[in-house]
Amino acid sequence: MTDTLVDGAVPPLPPRYRFRDLVMGDHFTEGEDRVRVEFYINERSFKERLQLYFIKNQRSSLRIRIFNFFLMAVSCTLYCVRVILDDHTRAACHGCEVPVNDTQEGPNWISLLWVHRPVWLWALQVTIAIIMLLQTVLMLYLQYKGNICQQLMSITRILEFLNTIPFIVTLFWPPLRNLFIPVFLNCWLGHSILKNMLNDLNRALQKIQTAFSQQVIILCSTLLCLMFTSICGIEHLERPYELKMSLFEAVYFVIVTFSTVGYGDIQVKLWPSQLFVAIMIIAALIIVPIQLEQLAFYLVERQKQGHSYSKHRAQTEKHVVVCATVIQADVIMDFLNEFYAHPHLQDYFVVLLSPVELDNTMRLLLQIPIWSQRVIYVQGSALRDQDLQRVRMDDAEACFILSPRNVMDRYEADQQTILRTWAVKDFAPAVKLFVQILRPESQFHVKFADHIVCEDEFKYALLANNCLTPGTSTFVTLLIHTLRGHEGSDSDSQWMRIYGRSSGNEVYHIILGDSKFFGEFENKSFTYASFHAHKKFGVALVGVMKDEDDAEIQLNPGPKHIMRASDTCYYFNITKEENSAFIFADPDQEKEKEYKRKDSKSSLNNEPSTSKIHSIIASVGTLAIEYYHHGATRQHGVSTDSRSDLLAQGQNQGSMAIELQDRRVNTADPAREALVAMPSTSSGRHLLSPPAGEEGAIPARRRPSILPVLEIMSSDPEDEETVDGIRFRTEKTTPEADTDIEDIKVWDSENEEAWAKGYPPTAPYIGYTPMFSHVLSRDRKLCCLELDQPCAHSSNRCARDYNWPNNCIIVVVESMAPGLYNFIVPLRAHWRPKHTLKPIVIMAERRPETSFLECIAAFPLVYYMIGSVESLDELLRAGILQADTVVVVDKESSKLAEEDYMADACQAVAVQTMFKLFPSTNIITELTHPSNMRFMQFRAKDYYALKLAQKQKREKERGANLSYMFRLPFAAGNVFTASMLDTMLYQSFVKDYMITLTRLLLGLDQAHGSGYLCEMKITTDDLWIRTYGRLYQKLCSTTFEIPVGIYRTHLPSDSKSEMSVTIDDDDQSSTCVSEERAALAELVRSKMKKLSLPESDYDAEASEKRSAFSYVLINPGFDTKLELDDVIFIIRPAGGPNASSPMPPRRKFSTRRPKTEGEKREDPQGSMDTKL
Repeated sequence: MTDTLVDGAVPPLPPRYRFRDLVMGDHFTEGEDRVRVEFYINERSFKERLQLYFIKNQRSSLRIRIFNFFLMAVSCTLYCVRVILDDHTRAACHGCEVPVNDTQEGPNWISLLWVHRPVWLWALQVTIAIIMLLQTVLMLYLQYKGNICQQLMSITRILEFLNTIPFIVTLFWPPLRNLFIPVFLNCWLGHSILKNMLNDLNRALQKIQTAFSQQVIILCSTLLCLMFTSICGIEHLERPYELKMSLFEAVYFVIVTFSTVGYGDIQVKLWPSQLFVAIMIIAALIIVPIQLEQLAFYLVERQKQGHSYSKHRAQTEKHVVVCATVIQADVIMDFLNEFYAHPHLQDYFVVLLSPVELDNTMRLLLQIPIWSQRVIYVQGSALRDQDLQRVRMDDAEACFILSPRNVMDRYEADQQTILRTWAVKDFAPAVKLFVQILRPESQFHVKFADHIVCEDEFKYALLANNCLTPGTSTFVTLLIHTLRGHEGSDSDSQWMRIYGRSSGNEVYHIILGDSKFFGEFENKSFTYASFHAHKKFGVALVGVMKDEDDAEIQLNPGPKHIMRASDTCYYFNITKEENSAFIFADPDQEKEKEYKRKDSKSSLNNEPSTSKIHSIIASVGTLAIEYYHHGATRQHGVSTDSRSDLLAQGQNQGSMAIELQDRRVNTADPAREALVAMPSTSSGRHLLSPPAGEEGAIPARRRPSILPVLEIMSSDPEDEETVDGIRFRTEKTTPEADTDIEDIKVWDSENEEAWAKGYPPTAPYIGYTPMFSHVLSRDRKLCCLELDQPCAHSSNRCARDYNWPNNCIIVVVESMAPGLYNFIVPLRAHWRPKHTLKPIVIMAERRPETSFLECIAAFPLVYYMIGSVESLDELLRAGILQADTVVVVDKESSKLAEEDYMADACQAVAVQTMFKLFPSTNIITELTHPSNMRFMQFRAKDYYALKLAQKQKREKERGANLSYMFRLPFAAGNVFTASMLDTMLYQSFVKDYMITLTRLLLGLDQAHGSGYLCEMKITTDDLWIRTYGRLYQKLCSTTFEIPVGIYRTHLPSDSKSEMSVTIDDDDQSSTCVSEERAALAELVRSKMKKLSLPESDYDAEASEKRSAFSYVLINPGFDTKLELDDVIFIIRPAGGPNASSPMPPRRKFSTRRPKTEGEKREDPQGSMDTKL
C-alpha cells in the first residue's frame, strides 16, 4: 500500500473478517478468549465488609452508636445502684475479712480502694466491659492506618481501657472484684457517642436538625456529664469520713455549689474531695463558657438564617412560600396586605425564602404581632433542596417567585428568577407557581408556570393606553387592589368621597345559575343582562366565559351571546355577591321575579317566535312607568338635580325601585300606538329627554329618544325583526366604506406607504403572540425610521417637517428594549380607525439594535431618534410642540443611586423642567418608588396638594393598601410605578382569571369574540342624557357598548359647590414669577429660532388645565350626573378583524397642532369620541 494511514485512523477489517461477522454475528470461535472483569473486589474482603457495616454505612453505624449509648447509660446507672447499695464499713477485697479497728481515729483511706459490689452487679458490669472492650479492639483494627500509638493515646481510648480492662482482670483474680473502678466516667464516652449520633441521624434519616439545636443538646449533655462526674467523685472521695456523704447529699451539694448559692449546710471534710471540687469548678469555668460562646454564635446565625417550617405544621396548616433575591419592606408589605385582605386566607402562613439577611426595617416589621404569628423568615436559596425542604415546598399551597425590581441589569435578574422557577418545579412539580418576570423575552423559559406577570409587558401597555384613554393606569391599579370603599369617607371634599367610594370596586366572578345578580337574566342577551344588573343592583357585568372546553374569557361579547345557567359572569362591584345582602322594596318581589323567570323559560321553550316581541313591549312598558315616576318625583318638590346629587353619595348600591311585574301586552295596534306616541308627549318632550329650560336641553332641534335594551337582539340592524313595520333598532349612520374613504383622504400622501390590517411579519422576541394590527403593506427602510436624520428617501430633520394630521406621542426611554414593542401594538390595534392613529416618536439615549428596528418598521407612523429628555434641542426636534402626550419611562441606570429613594431624581427634575417650559403638554411619568409621585409637577405654594399630603399620612396610619390614592398625579393617571402591578400577581392566587382579564383590557391579548377597552368623551351635545344610567341604556340599546367608569376633570373655574377647589399656583403668585416665565419662553424661542422652527408654534401661557385635577370613578352609580368633558371608559364589542365598528367614528384632531392656512378642522373632543 502506498497510501499511509493518518495518525489515529482505524484500518478497515480484512474481507474475510467481514464475511465471518456477517455469517456468525456476535458468536466467537472456541479459540478466542473472553475475560469477565469483576469490579470493587476490594470491598469483598472481611475487613472491608466490617468497615462497611460499622463505619461507612450510615444506618448500620447509627444503630451501633445507639446501642453503645445505651450501654454507657446502663453502666452509669449500675454505678449509681452500687453506690446506693454500698456499705463503706465493709470495704475490703473480695473474700477477705473486714478488719475491725475501733481505736482508729480519722478517715478510713482503705475505703477509697475497695467497695462492696454484689455478685450479680459485678456480673452485669463485667458483661458490659467485655462488650465494650471487644468493640474497642475491633474499631482499632478497622481504623488502623499505620500509627497505633496515636489511636491508643486518645482520651476516648484511655477511658475505654480504664473502665473495661480492670473488670476483665477480675475474671482471673477474684479478690479484685471489689476493686473501685470509676465507671461513672463512661458518661463522657456517652457524650462523645451522642455528638456522633446526632451527625449520623441527620445523614441517615435526612432529619432537618439545625446546628443551633445540636449545640443546645451538646451543651446540656456537657453540663449533665460535668455535674454527674462531680456528684460521683465527691461521694466517693468522702467515703473515708465516718459520716460519709450520701448520693442525694452529693447531688444537693453540687447543685448549690455550681449555682454559686453556697448555703454551707453540707461541707466536704477531706482534702481529696476539696481538691476535686476545686478542680471541677475550674473545669466548669473553662468548659461552660466555651459551650455558651458556641451556643450564642449559633443563636445569632440562626436568627440570620431564620426558622424552619416544620413537617407537622405543613401537614396540619396551610402555607405559601415567597422566594425573592432581596426581601424589601415595601414589596413584602404590599404582598401581606393584599394576601391577607381576603377573608378565607386568614389562616394561611407566609414563609419568606431569601438568600440575603434581613435588614433592620424588615426585622422590626416581622416583630409586629399581626405578622410575627403569620410570617416565617428562612434564609436560604431556592436552588438548594435542603432549603426547599426547610420551607416544606412540596406541601405548600403556592410559591410566589418575585424578581428584584431595583436592579440595573434586568437580564441577570430574570436569569435568577428562571433558575428559581426551574428549581422549584423540579423539587415540587405539583405546587402552583406564580412568577414575576421583568423582560418579556424571558417568559418562554417559565411558560409552564401557572401564572406569569411580565412587568415590561403590562407597564408599556398601560402607558400606551394612558395616552389615548386618560387614567387607564389608575383605573387598572384600583381594580387590582383590595380596597373597601371607605377611603375618603371622612373628607370634606365630595370628589374624595365619590372617588374613594368607587375605588372599592373589584373584579369578581360567579356562576349565573347560582347568582341573584344575574340569575334572572338566563336566556337573555349579554347586553340586556349587563344594563339591568347595573340598574337594579349597581353591578357592572363586563365579561363572561362559557362552560365549554378551551373556553376563553370574553369581554362584552355583545348581544349575540345568550346567557346560560352554566356561564361564568365577571363583574365590577364593591364586594362579591356572596357577601352582599338584598333588600327589596316589596317583600314579595323576589318571589314574583322567580315566578317570572320560570314563565319566561317556559315561554322561550314553547313560543320562540313571539318571545322577542313580548320583550320589546315589556321594555316599552317599563320605560313608560319610569317616565311617569320621573314626573311624579318632580311634582313632590324634589328636583332631578338634587335627587341625583343625593343618590350619587350612595352609588353602586343599585336602584331598588319597583318594576313592572308580569305585564302582558298583546302585539296588536295598542302596542304600536304606544311606540309611536311615546316619543312625543303633550309637553313636546322626547322620551326621557330634559324638559325645556333644564341644563342640557336644546329645544330648537329634536333629540333622539333612548331606546329600550331588548332581551334578544342581533348586532346587525338588518337582522332585527319588526312589529307592524316598526324597527326597534337605530341604523348605522356611517358605513365602513365612508370611513375607509375618509382614512384614505386623510393619510394618502407621497411620503407615506399604504397600510392595511394584518399581523406584523417579525416577532420582537421568542414566545410573542402576534396581534392583529395596522401594518404597512411593505416595511419601511431602516434609514427612514430615524426622525431627525435625512436619508435618500426623506429630507425631514424634525417632527414638524412631517406635517402629521394628528399630534404625536413621545416616549422617552434609556434604551429600546423588546418590551417597548408592547407600547406600539395597543396604539396600532386593528379596531382603531386610521384617522385617529397618532405618530409615535421614541427618544432613546442609546442607539437601538437592528433587530428591534426591523420589528417596528412594519408599523405606520413610528419613528425614533437619539436624544435625552434633559436636552431642550432634542425635545424640540422630537416634536414636543406637536405632541399630545410625553411618556417618560424609568431609567435602569438610575438604580445605581447610593440612596435607594433617589432613583427617581433624574426623572423628577426632567419632568419638572418640561412642566415649566411646556405647560400645555400632558406628561406621564414612570417612577421607581410610589412615594416620589409628590414631586411630579411640584409647586411649592400649591396648598391643596399639601392638604392632600396630610390626607395621605392619615390613610397610611390607618393601614390603607393605597395610601397615595388621593395624590393628584396618581388620581389623574399621570404617574405610574411598576409596583402597582404586583398585587395583580398576588390576587391571582384567589382570582385565577385576574391576569387574563387585565391582558384583555389592555389589549395584550385578543380572544375570539372578546371586546376591548376604549373611550368616549361627553360633549355639549351629549349632556341631554344627564345621568350615567341613561348613558348605560343609550349605549346598550344602540351600539351594545358597556360603560365601566368615568374619568372626570375639574377646572378652577368650575363652580360646583363642594366639587370646586381653589389651587394656588406659584407661577401666578407674583410678578417675579411672571418674569421668570417670560425668560423661559425667551429661552425656548431662541432654541426654536436656532433650529429653524416657527416661534408661533410655542404657547408660553400657562393654560387653565395646569391647575385642573382629575380622578377616576369605577362603576359609578346609576344616577351619577354626567358632566362636560367626562371621558367614559367603555368596553366595545368585537366585530372581528374584518367587521366595522358598531359606533360611527367621528374624525377629531387635537388643538395642539397649529392650523395651516386654508385648513379647516373641527374642535378636538378626543381620539375615539362618539356622538350619541
